[in-house]
Amino acid sequence: MRGRFGPPPPDGGPRLQRGDRTGPRTGRPTLPGPATELVTLPSGVRVEQLVTGTGEPVTVFAHGLAGDLSGTRPLGSGVTGRRVFFHFRGHGRSDVPPGPWSFADLAAELSAVAGLHGATRAVGVSMGAAALCRVLAAEPARFDRVVLYLPAPLDGTRPAAAVQRLERLIASVESGEAAMIAEAVEAELPPAVRNTPAGWSHLRQRVEQLQRDGLAQELESIWSAPAVPVVEALTAFPGRALVIGCQGDEVHPAAWAERLAGLLPDAELEIFDRPAILWNNRRELRDRISTFLNA
Repeated sequence: MRGRFGPPPPDGGPRLQRGDRTGPRTGRPTLPGPATELVTLPSGVRVEQLVTGTGEPVTVFAHGLAGDLSGTRPLGSGVTGRRVFFHFRGHGRSDVPPGPWSFADLAAELSAVAGLHGATRAVGVSMGAAALCRVLAAEPARFDRVVLYLPAPLDGTRPAAAVQRLERLIASVESGEAAMIAEAVEAELPPAVRNTPAGWSHLRQRVEQLQRDGLAQELESIWSAPAVPVVEALTAFPGRALVIGCQGDEVHPAAWAERLAGLLPDAELEIFDRPAILWNNRRELRDRISTFLNA
């Protein structure tokens, strides 16, 4: 970070840089998050979940690489029925089984969580979208409607920016230093929000969560094989899909979203004109997802 480090001081503003970067820092603690629970899947892996809302239909939300529940909850704020948010293995309080891992493992967890709650709809973010595609390829009729937000590549390749992002995050978490974690997290925020109350709140929450829960090194092994070995299998999906991409995102090029929308028989494609959609176009994104799922 430029000119500041660690969590903000009690008044919520930036702190000028000091020489003792590893010294203790103070400030108001973040508000406690909603109560979650651990559930054991048929595989024996325990995953952390949060259930909100009531009634039908049920929608399951799958986060992205190194993401957490707070990153997917805004996507479901306007979705009716019950909403199930969960952490994949290696994230949050979910288990860290021996590696290496694969998208088959992630898809199995997504399908199992959906099965526990009778979910007929799903929202996948980046890595979660790729895991959702793996489910659709193996079980085409598993969901009626799906939203694939900033989908990750399905062929096992990743751009250099994505590789560097994960390496930076894992190294910062392993250091145990709040300043180093904050520096890695801040790099993911749009410059316009880095020195705002909303930016500071997000930064503090993420730093506390990563310090508390950690991030598994085994995550780096997931891309050793394609997320979907035969992408043509997606053409058998009988439901409706909404694929969301954006221009200018070096980690999630719009071309991936366009290709995925072309594979799914009944897909709507939405391309936003600039990255950091959740920060720059939150209301439009939320309305687009809820309108599609609530129809």
